[in-house]
Order: sequence, then structure tokens, then C-alpha cells
Amino acid sequence: MRLFTRICWALLGIVFIFSGLIKLNDPVGTAIKLEEYFEVFAIDLPSLAGFFDWFKNASRFLSIFLSSLEVMLGVALLLRWYLRQTLLTLLVLLVFFGFLTFYSAAFNKVTDCGCFGDFIKLTPWTSFVKDLFLLGLWGVVFKGQRFLRHSFVRGTAGLMTMTIVGAIVIGIGVRALGHLPYFDFLPYKVGNNIGQLMKPKAPARYRYTFTKGSETKEFDAFPTDSTWKYKAMTVLNPEESRPVITDLRLTDPDGNDATQQMLTGNKLVLIIQNTNKSDRDRFEQFNALFAAATKSRKNIGVMAITSTSAGKFDSFRHEVNLAAPYYFADATVLKTMIRSNPGLLVLHNGTVMAKYHYHDIPALYQVEKGL
Repeated sequence: MRLFTRICWALLGIVFIFSGLIKLNDPVGTAIKLEEYFEVFAIDLPSLAGFFDWFKNASRFLSIFLSSLEVMLGVALLLRWYLRQTLLTLLVLLVFFGFLTFYSAAFNKVTDCGCFGDFIKLTPWTSFVKDLFLLGLWGVVFKGQRFLRHSFVRGTAGLMTMTIVGAIVIGIGVRALGHLPYFDFLPYKVGNNIGQLMKPKAPARYRYTFTKGSETKEFDAFPTDSTWKYKAMTVLNPEESRPVITDLRLTDPDGNDATQQMLTGNKLVLIIQNTNKSDRDRFEQFNALFAAATKSRKNIGVMAITSTSAGKFDSFRHEVNLAAPYYFADATVLKTMIRSNPGLLVLHNGTVMAKYHYHDIPALYQVEKGL
């Protein structure tokens, strides 16, 4: 029992540290997921809509806070620092996350819990089972505290250790919030070809189920015998036959499809997810970069993409003196493209060569070097 308890103790601590660090890698993505939950609760509980809207507006702070807390609790557990109090706090988090995942699964509200960011995608029911498993680990550790009596840090040393850990993990999250994720797990990461990811890797292969009387049989092709009655069809290679990117479509102000314009030649693409929340102070630098790019020997085309309505964006671009052709796309797609508003993509025939946060706007020579 001693060994089993210690295995559960180590596993529980490691999972919490891993989960927190993955979220801190992309705090904007974590905040977006929290916003989804708060939007769902605001709709389902209209009497508390104002309460959840307040939390929605604080989603980035909560993203850093909850993710850092996960890591700190995981470290505290492994160090056995105030073990009983750490376990009780962990229980609160586990019950909270368990409720969220059960609610998502039971009512099909949020299809991806974001438990491990975009690194590992989990369905709601898988996430709920994962939380039940962690609760099981917690139960073993809580019951077997007598096997974990030795604390690795105590007193002032323990407090200093946890303070340093807290400062480091919060710093990791804050830096990622002000720049781009350290590791990009999204389809639009550097090196990926967007056009290729919009196509399936292989044609779909099907298996057909037919019945004749009391007999049921599977076929790789429709049978020529018309006495067989069709019952069902199964895709044998769903992952390979489904494109990674399925929702990218650009339209110009007249509503014409302009997706291929982005995927052809050298392009500087400015992503403006939402003009209400866009940092206007950076557009002087963007405009200077765009003006220089149009004179580049590498024939760099410039374009802006937004999810804001046409009238509102037209007013915005005059306000910031944005002289670039602009197009429209779905808001979720733009959030997936880059965790920055505004943000910059450098493309060569649809391949992502570089991505820049608005705090890291490059000079033209850096863009040309990437191409």
C-alpha cells in the first residue's frame, strides 16, 4: 500500500504540473476556452448573466491564475509542503473541473475542455473520465497520508521555494500572454502549409453494411445483387480523409471568395480579430512595414483579415490609416491563426514562414530573411 500510495502521489503531482504548464504555454487559448464556458453559463442561467459576463472579461487573469495555481499545487504536493492543506485545495480544483467537464459532456456545450491546451485534445466525456481518475488518485493519496509524512521542505525554506516557483510560473504565463506561445500546437504554426492542410491526406474509404432477410453482411463496395438492403456506411480512415483545416474561407468586401489570394506568392497578412480589442498604437509600425514591403524585391503582397463587420472595419481602417486590401473570415479561425490582436503572418505560397505578436513587429529585412 505504501508503494501504491507513493505512485499515486507522484502521478497526481506530475499531471497537475504538466496540465498547468501546457495552459501557461498558451494563456490566450486558455482564456478563450474559459470565455466559452462563461458564455454557456450566461445563456443557461440568464439571471446570473452579469456575474458570468464579469468573469468572461477577467478570463485572461483567470487563465494565468488557475494555470499557475495548478503548477504550484503540483509542486507543493511533490514536495509534501503542507500536504493536508494542499490536498484539500486540490480537491476543490478537481471538483470544479469535474463539474465543468460533466456539464460539457452531459449537455454538449463545450466540445473540448482545454484541459491540456491544444497539445492533447480530449472529448468532454474523456475529460470527465480523466477527472474521475484524478479524483481516484487523490482519494488514495488522502487516505494514505501516513505514508507521506516526510516533508521535503519546511518553514522558511518551504515558503521561499514556493515563492520562487510561483514567480517563475506566473512569469512564464505573463510572457506568453504578451508575445506568442512558446510552442505552437495549432494548424497555422510555422512550417505548416495551409493549402495542403485544407486537403485530406487520402481519399475516404468506406465499408457498407447490408442486410438480406435475417443475414447481415459488410461490403467494401455496393453489392450488385439488388436483393441486399442498405443499412449503414462506415468511414474506415476518418482521420486521413478529413482535412486538418476545414473552416478557412476569406471573402472580399463584395462577398467573393479570396482564399487563394492569401495562399499564393509572398504575403504579409495582418490579422485583426476584433477592432474593439485591437491595439491601435501599433498600426503606425504596421503601416511603415507595409509601405516598405510593397517596395521589396521579393514581391511581398500585403493584406489584412478581420472578423469585424464591413462598415465598422472600414471606419477603423481610416482611423488607423491602414492602406492595405482587406478581407473577412470567421472570428474563431482568426483566433486559431495567431494569439495576437493584431498579429502578423508571413506566408510563402501558403506556407507559414513566421508569426509575430504586435509587441514584436519585425523590420522588413527580418521578413525578407524568412522568405
